[in-house]
Amino acid sequence: MNFEGIRCSETVKQSLSLAFQEARLPHAILLEGPAGSGKSELARWIAKAAVCTGEGERPCGHCPGCIKAAAGAHPDITIVGGGTAARSFHVDTIRQIRADAYIKPNEAPLRVFLLEGAETMSEQAQNALLKVFEEPPDRVLFLLTVTSAVKLLPTVRSRAQLFTLEGEEQADPADLELAAAICQAIPAPGEAKLLELTAPLIKDKERFRRILKQLVLLFRDACVLRAGGASCLSHQPEAAGELAHTLTRDQLMRLLEYAQSAQKAQDQNANAALLVTTFCARMRAASHGRHA
Repeated sequence: MNFEGIRCSETVKQSLSLAFQEARLPHAILLEGPAGSGKSELARWIAKAAVCTGEGERPCGHCPGCIKAAAGAHPDITIVGGGTAARSFHVDTIRQIRADAYIKPNEAPLRVFLLEGAETMSEQAQNALLKVFEEPPDRVLFLLTVTSAVKLLPTVRSRAQLFTLEGEEQADPADLELAAAICQAIPAPGEAKLLELTAPLIKDKERFRRILKQLVLLFRDACVLRAGGASCLSHQPEAAGELAHTLTRDQLMRLLEYAQSAQKAQDQNANAALLVTTFCARMRAASHGRHA
């Protein structure tokens, strides 16, 4: 397989190479990773390899299929995205994809559907997709990219092969320490410790951005551990494990949702003091079983 320009682990490369070589691609592949992990690039590489008709290495880069895929003009590759807002992936889009999946490929060995940002699918849209996942037609490949697979329904996740990708950036040890301390303070009695830890972030926007990113990964990992999984994107298994042991799945999902909402609010230049204060209140509410 030709992985030139593609960033992913050797394990992922080996698994994909074997699947292509033995013509045993799953009908659905789920690529999970934070921003900067290269999941979109890998998804397009898989799509290109799937429609490649050349001899030898795939994607060869020279056959008509590869040329059309590179130009974004291959008739057997459909790429759709739901935007960034929750539930912005409309169910009608999924229903159309479901109908198109039963149409035979025009030119390629496979018909490929790439769903970017699949975590923005509503539950209704996910259930519509599940219907075609349960009885997939021949010669069809679904590719889904997500920041966190736990945002998808378990029934959808269980019918796709998951590959987890990691970002390039290495977190500052001091940021990891602070993120772990915040995780300990969230469910602790009283709110003084959480406020003490987060107060300096009001005047340090960039560090708050880094801490939010790390907390999203920690909450995601805790959700995975709570569900019986093992992957760890945060590189803090102890902190994630403690959260998973202390809080329920619903509480962890709300923590993840609130942290992601804080990221979006910061990107929209929300007032720093108000944002940090609201963030703390919502974290506390989530960990004590209340909605904020």
